[in-house]
Amino acid sequence: MSFNLHATTVVGIIHNGKAAIGSDGQSTLDKMVMKATVQKVRKLYNGEILAGFAGSTSDAFTLFEKFEEKVNQYNGNLKRAAVELAKEWRQDRYLRKLEALLVVMYDEKGLLISGQGDVIETDDQILTIGSGGFYALAAARSLKKHAPHLTAKEIIEEALHTAADIDIYTNHNITILEID
Repeated sequence: MSFNLHATTVVGIIHNGKAAIGSDGQSTLDKMVMKATVQKVRKLYNGEILAGFAGSTSDAFTLFEKFEEKVNQYNGNLKRAAVELAKEWRQDRYLRKLEALLVVMYDEKGLLISGQGDVIETDDQILTIGSGGFYALAAARSLKKHAPHLTAKEIIEEALHTAADIDIYTNHNITILEID
């Protein structure tokens, strides 16, 4: 599933029992590249949960903090933390104005969280967000289907490069994280 927010591509996948998440590093302001090495993915909860964002950087940092609070509050229960964040995000007057999306995952489940209260788990265990998300999703689905020998990390790398070749808001400076 992919939502169209400009200025990034984030891909999360669970493949052959391994979870990975990756993103490009480009940050844009309107039509100008401001930075090429932004870290849009991170590990949370002692490295057991992966998270990535698309949207306004300051909004995403706020959401990372809120999500990490929820994960700690619910002892690493990803689904419960995601639902509680989505509820708070939708109901809180301040949080409601945040413009970002989150992809969060651990080795068995990946979720997309939005400010409209969505908590979405896809059937194929591939999640993408950002302006290059549709391109990365198509590439990742094709690779997962036709090259099952590839690792989750390799699929993400190829999907991000495909998106970067097509989407002007996505670059080839990629970061990929896996759960150890």
